[in-house]
Amino acid sequence: MDDNDFGDFGSDPYEFANVIGDGDQPVYPGCRKYTKLSALVKLYNLKAKHGMSDVCFTELLILQGDLLPEGNTIPTSMYEAKKTLCALGLSYEKMHACPNDCILYRKEYEDSTNCPTCGISRWKEGKDSILKEGVPAKVVWYFPPIPRFKRMFQSHETAKSLTWHAARKSIDSQMSHPADSPSWKLLDDKWPEFGNEPRNLRLALSSDGFNPHSSLSSRYSCWPVILVTYNLPPWLCMKRKFMMLTLLISGPKQPGNDIDVYLEPLIDDLKSLWLGIRGVYDAHNGEYFTLKAALMWTINDFPAYGNLSGCVVKGYKACPICDDDTPSHRLKNGHKICYIGHRKWLPINHPYRRQRAAFNGKPEYGIPPEPLTGEEVLHMVENGDRVCWKKKSIFFDLEYWKYLPVRHALDVMHIEKNVCDSIIAHLYVLDNTEEVLPYIEQHMIHIKTAYPKFRKRIKWLQDKHNSTFIQWLRFKVQCELEEDNHGVSENLGG
Repeated sequence: MDDNDFGDFGSDPYEFANVIGDGDQPVYPGCRKYTKLSALVKLYNLKAKHGMSDVCFTELLILQGDLLPEGNTIPTSMYEAKKTLCALGLSYEKMHACPNDCILYRKEYEDSTNCPTCGISRWKEGKDSILKEGVPAKVVWYFPPIPRFKRMFQSHETAKSLTWHAARKSIDSQMSHPADSPSWKLLDDKWPEFGNEPRNLRLALSSDGFNPHSSLSSRYSCWPVILVTYNLPPWLCMKRKFMMLTLLISGPKQPGNDIDVYLEPLIDDLKSLWLGIRGVYDAHNGEYFTLKAALMWTINDFPAYGNLSGCVVKGYKACPICDDDTPSHRLKNGHKICYIGHRKWLPINHPYRRQRAAFNGKPEYGIPPEPLTGEEVLHMVENGDRVCWKKKSIFFDLEYWKYLPVRHALDVMHIEKNVCDSIIAHLYVLDNTEEVLPYIEQHMIHIKTAYPKFRKRIKWLQDKHNSTFIQWLRFKVQCELEEDNHGVSENLGG
């Protein structure tokens, strides 16, 4: 082996070779179950899972070394363990952020102690209102994708799978893979140098908020940002090991339309990938090449669609296709906005187009509008159109983004699940009113206790109850079942 066989895994070219050796070396002489590397990864997973401090983890390593037979290879400190794992390219960057989502403390703001936009301190405020210097008020974790893409090509089998799309047989007039999509073909046609290299990566991005505390704190929202590689065959690209976490945005509140602030480091890497990363080793072909990648689209539910695209997703102009001509109507009694005019997407001779009573009392003769191109959207936001667009999306910083025919896609299964869960929950409450009534009273008491300032605001309490009761009820019943509470109805428990 020579220095070129290791790729970019650190300043020392033999560091990665040492890690490969650790993968074969038993944790102690005669051990067949664990190697030095597998044992260390297991221990590090425990540290992450249970929130051990570095000092605690170091003491655990020392104890493990004492318990195992002589000649064991367990590291004796957190520093040694980290040095071993970092050689795999599993590093991350912990960035401080403004609590108001104004900036990341990086580049020109790296040494700042206050946000230049809103003036709030970088540091966390304690219960005594004293700033804890050195303790960030908000943190985002960034996991650079470029080292991981390089590592994918270091594997012979994975490197081979990454060119699967070029050898597949395409079925005429059918889209069986993203390689058949207009976006993929546009990249091939407009940038032939990019399209002629099958190893160049086509990516999709997805992000959504979730509550890591289950239902214990319904106000906490943590946002992961994940990349998916479409070069892989369908049976691999959705496997967990190929779904690449790139950002983890901490809560407690969701970033909303300010998510672009947190996407800055990822966009910088995507720009570099578009220009090309030289010296990437392909283990399948046994050669070095220049790796490029393009982000084809994002996939989200509708609220996150609005956050990433900058499009308005609520109110009278909430359709990203119809734009300023969105057919909407405010319900007189429900006090909510509903959206009509969907029949224009049906075939021109469809019987639903002529029906009046089942819809809005009128026949539909309209034709569906043409979706706005990326260039049209960019022109609108740059010229101050703030009716249907809240911002210029950071994705337009990518050279090719405005030319893509589909830039943001909806996660249909996700949306269907949310809608069906709500419908089933409401139908259940209607069918089991007597069993649910005691929980309704408990939930109202819970809200008044949690928000004492709003105890007398009946309208606010009712709205809060309507929006959180289903989630709270599910969690409440689960807790009672775990406590083996026989007072829970069989209907509720089922």
